[in-house]
Amino acid sequence: MSDSTHVTSADGVLTIAVSTPANGTAMDPAAVDEAAVALADLRDGARDEKAILLVGTGKNLCAGGNVASFAAADDRGAFLADLADRMHAMMGLLLDSGRPVVVAAKGWAAGAGMSFTLLGDVVIGGPSTKMRPAYRGIGLSPDGAMTWTLPRAVGAARARHIILTDQVIGAEEALGIGLLSEIVDDELVDGRAREVAVGLAAGPAAALQATTALLRAGATSSLTDQFTAESASIARLASGPEGVEGVNAFVEKRTPTWP
Repeated sequence: MSDSTHVTSADGVLTIAVSTPANGTAMDPAAVDEAAVALADLRDGARDEKAILLVGTGKNLCAGGNVASFAAADDRGAFLADLADRMHAMMGLLLDSGRPVVVAAKGWAAGAGMSFTLLGDVVIGGPSTKMRPAYRGIGLSPDGAMTWTLPRAVGAARARHIILTDQVIGAEEALGIGLLSEIVDDELVDGRAREVAVGLAAGPAAALQATTALLRAGATSSLTDQFTAESASIARLASGPEGVEGVNAFVEKRTPTWP
């Protein structure tokens, strides 16, 4: 489980830097590729991190794609198709990992950066956090599953308005409509997001993964199917080592020691 330029591991947390200070904190394609490798290993059992943290190492989480690289491409359509496919593959692996995802949404989360926040189970921002679709202004349509995730996060009508008008969403509004989970001082965003991720990683891994899976499935499942899935999940966990330890610890009035 070796670290790479954009992917590091500590305290049970797989940290992915989706952007760097280079190119105006644009999404880094190398980060997408490195993350895909690490996430495939996590899915396949070659890694054992319990939570995932998305960060930017510059002043923003991610200010979108590197538009200058779009302009310089010999075949812009082919270039963007390849970039979108790589990002989508990485995002699919992120969700397939089953791990809870925490996002440190400092500064701008625009374009692909906003798409990354929409994949987060917990998204921490600061007063200076701003989100923006940022596609209309360059004559493009969204990628990163924004047209799927945003309507499910804020409702279809609001999502249409946000995307079609290229709305800039400040921190307080983002918190109010559910795009942010918590606001802390700007300088504390990265630290707080890591604190949350480490806390999740230290918890009952099987229970958290099962809960994350149920929450994600609920977006498209029927109520009847969700009833069935929840019953099966809680029964399976109750007979497993975490469920046994958690219930016993509660009855014995002690802190559980997770397997």
